[in-house]
Amino acid sequence: MHINLTTHKFNKDDEENKIFMKKIGIVDTTFARYDMAKDAIDEIKKRVSKVKIIRRTVPGIKDLPVACKKLIEEEGCDIVMAFGMPGKEMIDKICAHEASMGLILVQLLTNKHIIEVFVHEDEAKDEKELAWLCERRAREHAINAINLLFHPEKLTKLAGTGQRQGFEDVGPLKGSK
Repeated sequence: MHINLTTHKFNKDDEENKIFMKKIGIVDTTFARYDMAKDAIDEIKKRVSKVKIIRRTVPGIKDLPVACKKLIEEEGCDIVMAFGMPGKEMIDKICAHEASMGLILVQLLTNKHIIEVFVHEDEAKDEKELAWLCERRAREHAINAINLLFHPEKLTKLAGTGQRQGFEDVGPLKGSK
């Protein structure tokens, strides 16, 4: 069950939205070759109206953890999306792993979700597919952020279904219930 970006809608007048405005933090990098944050912000704005988006941009992927932590602690963000685009070289993969470990640590220290949205340059066969993947992954993770904030039960219904953000879902294991 893949998230259909054209038909999967949220009610902009949900009761949760009326009570108080949630804050979503967005952090991206200048190192990335595609502006995934722009697509995520567009997707969020299409689906919920009572949300404040706070965006920060940092130089590189290892700068993401502290920027996310500052958004949570200093700006009061309820959830943060961290966008990175590691290069093809081994050093880029190592830096991405270090950044990922930092993001996990920030989640544990702040008790807030940080959705890591990384697209590695070598995930796609060419630049056209890479741009497609960046947009799709950003938009699908934006939906995940909305669900975590407003509709966690929607994620529970998808448990064990082999969801993938970007490329097609793989589905549940054969023989599973």
